[in-house]
Amino acid sequence: MKRALLVLLTACLLPCMSGCFPLLIGAAAGGLGAYAVSNDTVEGDSDKNFDMLWDSALATARRYGNVDTENISTGHIEVSFESSKLWIRLVRLTRATTRVRVSARKHHFPDIKLAQDVFVKIISGVK
Repeated sequence: MKRALLVLLTACLLPCMSGCFPLLIGAAAGGLGAYAVSNDTVEGDSDKNFDMLWDSALATARRYGNVDTENISTGHIEVSFESSKLWIRLVRLTRATTRVRVSARKHHFPDIKLAQDVFVKIISGVK
């Protein structure tokens, strides 16, 4: 019994210690099944159109702060928000799949909560 509990506990904690593990976010993300979290980055693949995701990302970025740079051809958006910095990157993987990556840092330290909030708002903002 103790051995089984130890194996189960190890299996549950091992992904947390590796620095990157998938989380399920349900239907709130609309068409997105899971995303990965690292120290300062949230990333996921979406079946939404690149242009629709770009519009949603730009609108979300403008709500959060001052857009420093935006480039639709490379899919990069950089935002200054209070003492935080946001980087949004969209990458076309296929015609029907786009990867969304949001990184956030506050005072040069990872701000995963802000990255998660922005990521979910981008995905759920696609019409």
